[in-house]
Amino acid sequence: MFKKILIANRGEIAVRIARTCREMGIATVAVYSEPDRAGVHVGAADEAYALEGVTSGESYLRIDKIIAIAQRCGADAIHPGFGFLSENAKFAEACAEASIIFIGPKPDAIRAMGDKIIAKDTLGKAGVPCVPGWSGKTDLSIDELNTICADVGYPVLIKAAAGGGGKGMRVVNNAKELPAAFEAAQREANAAFGDARVFVEKYVEQARHIEFQIFGDTHGNVVHLFERECSIQRRHQKIVEESPSVALDDDLRARMGAAAVTAAQAINYINAGTVEFMLDDDGNFYFLEVNTRLQVEHPVTEMVTQLDLVRLQIDIAAGKPLPFKQEDLTQRGHAMEVRVYAEDAARGFLPSTGTIEAYAEPRGANVRVDSGVTTGTEVTVHYDPMLSKLIVWGPDRATAIDRMVTALRGYCILGITTNVEFLAAVVDHPQHRSGAIYTRFLDDHQIAVEKPEIAPDEAWILAAVVAGQNTPRANIAMAAMAEAGPWQTAGAWKAY
Repeated sequence: MFKKILIANRGEIAVRIARTCREMGIATVAVYSEPDRAGVHVGAADEAYALEGVTSGESYLRIDKIIAIAQRCGADAIHPGFGFLSENAKFAEACAEASIIFIGPKPDAIRAMGDKIIAKDTLGKAGVPCVPGWSGKTDLSIDELNTICADVGYPVLIKAAAGGGGKGMRVVNNAKELPAAFEAAQREANAAFGDARVFVEKYVEQARHIEFQIFGDTHGNVVHLFERECSIQRRHQKIVEESPSVALDDDLRARMGAAAVTAAQAINYINAGTVEFMLDDDGNFYFLEVNTRLQVEHPVTEMVTQLDLVRLQIDIAAGKPLPFKQEDLTQRGHAMEVRVYAEDAARGFLPSTGTIEAYAEPRGANVRVDSGVTTGTEVTVHYDPMLSKLIVWGPDRATAIDRMVTALRGYCILGITTNVEFLAAVVDHPQHRSGAIYTRFLDDHQIAVEKPEIAPDEAWILAAVVAGQNTPRANIAMAAMAEAGPWQTAGAWKAY
């Protein structure tokens, strides 16, 4: 087993990986950019080294710097987390060249699945159902593109061949919209991934987004750890994830799981990955892509399977076989996750930056928070605005939803604006409660979150003063402020 692992990431995922390493008796190494010098993930590790940069390009995306630090500190392995270099085949190769274990799949698998055109072609030949569409030539004229889209049938989806996260993606409803959408998708794809290639596939309206967690080891074993429903999305970014999906019965779950395993076997997949599918109203499912890394929403699977996926990743990277077979795995209860962002839902989801003046997380039975911030954390424009992930478990979906709404109302984050109220409104929406959800749910159901006349920070603290700390939210706010210390906070506390 490894003696020391460098975590090539930041924020909540770096903290979460460090926690498992600590349980396993493995020393951890953090790396940090200048804005993250006082980051929570730095304190969570046994050692920490500066990357000497401000932006991602100057720090967390610098393969040379990270490899040099790993060699200098004597790390046996590197865990990339998600984002940044986690799906970078060159990084995995650089680790191998430096005789450092990359905790993830082999470079060939990363490279093949990172190109959606190659992925669709490879897995389609292996018998995995793919969305009707085209994945061939990329240097097309508008006339050629018109012919292809007419054959596929509108609406269509133009997608970037490289990358993900909704970048370089456009829904096209008719031939008139096509030229502008095609050019915009190419321009955005090139800016985001340095690759302007796009392809076309049939756009399935009212589709669900269902993904299957897969694991493969170096001994030829491959399993799936069941599904996660990720249909609640905003601009192709996941907002709410849950398991199990209400749309899957035992037969459909078995067929989709088998397709996910087939996909993994077709590329000799090793370590953690996710096979993503689109599911229509008739129960037809189609392959979308493979994410060759640990997913943001992996805690949902951990809650229903009672498995530590990071521990599994580390064991597999160390050469151990999977400790179970497919028939040994079961789902128990219902889990749900939401992503807490520093953004203002009442103002078009504008990013919110600044210092977190006070921070308190919800607590309770079967409530888990994976966080990368605390009181005093500076939220900047340089990185993803996700602050934490809130995960709950219940014996059934209704209980999980109730628990989620209650837990969201137990957050206290002062100094910046977050999407907590928006998340509570989404989860508590009658149609979400019914399970009738799909990827365009938030486009068709506008979730109104009004901006209060008094800013939430001031409102909570004023309520605490006036009501003698008799309201739950005021108590949370006051407790968080008191824990931080009145002279370490600014603005609201001093105003009253």
